Amino acid sequence: MSLPPGFLDELRTRVTLSSVVGKKVTWDMRKSNLAKGDFWAPCPFHQEKSASFHVDDRKGFYYCFGCHAKGDAVTFVKDSENLSFIEAVAVLAAEAGMQMPARDPRAAEKADRRTEIQQVLDEAVKFYRLQLKTAAGAAARIYLAQKRRLTEAAWDRWDIGWSPENAQAVVDHLRAKGIAEDLMTASGVVAKSDTGRLYDRFHARIIFPIRDGRGRVISLGGRSLDPNARAKYLNGPETDLFDKGRTLFNQSPAREAAGKGKPLIVAEGYMDVIALCEAGFTAAVAPLGTAVTDDQLRMLWRIADEPIMALDGDSAGIKAAQRVIDLSLPLLQAGKALRFAVLPGGMDPDDLIRANGAPAMQAVLDQARPMVRLLWQRETEGRVFDSPERRAALDKTLRGHLARIADPSIRSHYADEMKRLRLDLFGTAHHRPFQPGPFRKGRFAPPGGALASTRSSLLAQAGGAVEEGLREAVILATLILHPTLIHRFESALERLELTGDDHDTLRQMILAGADMPDLHHRIAQSAPAALDALLARPHVAIAPPVRNREDDELAALCLAEELAKLEARRGARREIEDAMEDMDGLPDEGLTWRLSQAAEARHRSEKSGPSDAGDLGEDRAALSRHLQDLIDSQVWLKKNR
Repeated sequence: MSLPPGFLDELRTRVTLSSVVGKKVTWDMRKSNLAKGDFWAPCPFHQEKSASFHVDDRKGFYYCFGCHAKGDAVTFVKDSENLSFIEAVAVLAAEAGMQMPARDPRAAEKADRRTEIQQVLDEAVKFYRLQLKTAAGAAARIYLAQKRRLTEAAWDRWDIGWSPENAQAVVDHLRAKGIAEDLMTASGVVAKSDTGRLYDRFHARIIFPIRDGRGRVISLGGRSLDPNARAKYLNGPETDLFDKGRTLFNQSPAREAAGKGKPLIVAEGYMDVIALCEAGFTAAVAPLGTAVTDDQLRMLWRIADEPIMALDGDSAGIKAAQRVIDLSLPLLQAGKALRFAVLPGGMDPDDLIRANGAPAMQAVLDQARPMVRLLWQRETEGRVFDSPERRAALDKTLRGHLARIADPSIRSHYADEMKRLRLDLFGTAHHRPFQPGPFRKGRFAPPGGALASTRSSLLAQAGGAVEEGLREAVILATLILHPTLIHRFESALERLELTGDDHDTLRQMILAGADMPDLHHRIAQSAPAALDALLARPHVAIAPPVRNREDDELAALCLAEELAKLEARRGARREIEDAMEDMDGLPDEGLTWRLSQAAEARHRSEKSGPSDAGDLGEDRAALSRHLQDLIDSQVWLKKNR
């Protein structure tokens, strides 16, 4: 929804930043000066003991000198509670006693439907909790008490329930509450058979509510007691409320516990999380039926700097660890890492705690290893390197892993650790210094030095900032004029690095105005200068989605193309910048190779779609199919390479 001019300013004057932040931190009274509105505390966004998080009440601004988190009251609520911008504004407005502005009818209808779905889930949870206490839930109670050793108090803490074997029971209950059938199915609780019959998706299962960052039920998970069931665990389908890849089980309580210094533990399932929390490891979370996604990884790093992946000690657990490693390498940043705790004997956390208690689990966590060690173990364990060819093959594999690390500093430290581990493995007899290239600072290049002619070449001086700004402008203008596409490209827009004047302001308005048919008009009222400057650019004015405002299909294709090209060009620019840093120690051949790779990436992006903004090519159908493939695969996101 769109906020009227001055609304946020008034909100910020009514709510003091220290009162908002004070709910999440304990102020260091030795450093703070309350009279001057100067507050200090340990940072709630990363684990630390010193008070490096500074709040300036007079300016309404916070900054952490450790992790560099910064922002105002809205930003703090948004990041600390993992909310959208509008949700954060609504939370603060409620605290300040301010009425949120009237919503766009279409947006209001969508929000109201989400609320109705929420109510269906709440009603289902109440029903399942009652069923656990009835005769029908006897087997589930025995399982929870004897097999899992959970008390009734724990059942209540986690709102655990039982879905009876009668697949019509919850349908009849919801129908008696006056809930429409379309809302039952929209919630994911009820499914519809091929014959049109409604039935409980989770029948004959122990029920675990799945909550969002604000503690609201957004889906359900079910555990079957039948050893022959097709799936032991079953999660609800993706709905308007539930996105599996962007949700963590126990997310909100874990964030609060991690803020108080508890280590963030990532387990594999609900029962592991519950067992960990009941044993005192209260900052525990789990993905929901899928491998960890990049969105979930970023969520974990927002909660803690070094999450510990608690993995079952069986082959499946080790494979899961390797998938996380492959996902994480391109995303690593200074201060953001992963550690891995591999449990003994094929146990999971629940098994270990029930067998040997919390101290045994703590001992495993204390021995958690950094990610580089597991990466090395994967490539060397059980293998024999008794020939130059085998040792060379290992070097090649390691170089490939190192090349995927985007951060130059981390790449360099990984290379140093690989050298040390290689020396330990081969000893001095077979040791040849590992060249983390042919590259220096993690980039490919044979040893030598660059010629003056290379250093002064146009390739070395390439920038492209102006062109990147124009592509940003086309993306923003397209979304403003085609608001129905915002949800489709929301994640890409949130992660997009914006450089142009007023571009971030426009992005916030776009994200806040998803699905608003009059978004263009609303932005024209709220930020006329920024919008006029955007649409006045010749490159924007001739863009197909700007000239063809009724064609959303065309707009989607062009968005995919612009996002893909922008990512490719920025990747090329980063490659060139890294090459410039290494210029004094690189040979012409190495620099030429690196720049040719950057140029090839740009060339591939140019071939991914029409190069002329006004020309969609002769074969529109073929082009549409190709660009639709780009959209489906989200080609603009940085992929593992």
